[in-house]
Amino acid sequence: METLRKKILYKATHRGTKEADRLIGGFAISEMGSLNEELLNEFDQLLDVPDVDLVNWVLEREPASKEYNNNILQRIKIFKESL
Repeated sequence: METLRKKILYKATHRGTKEADRLIGGFAISEMGSLNEELLNEFDQLLDVPDVDLVNWVLEREPASKEYNNNILQRIKIFKESL
């Protein structure tokens, strides 16, 4: 799982937009140690979504597609409130 954590941390902190790096990367840095394998897999899958869609979902500008509306997305939405 340590390899998966490193992969996710890299993908989360090198998104391509400052807004996504702050939201998604900040969440990864803050919460990575507390995520179990199921959440890590959800996070890894979520990181394949383009920044525009992901940021819009987190900021609730538009509803997330059913496939990605999962526990990790909800945790990221809660995290954004602390920024």
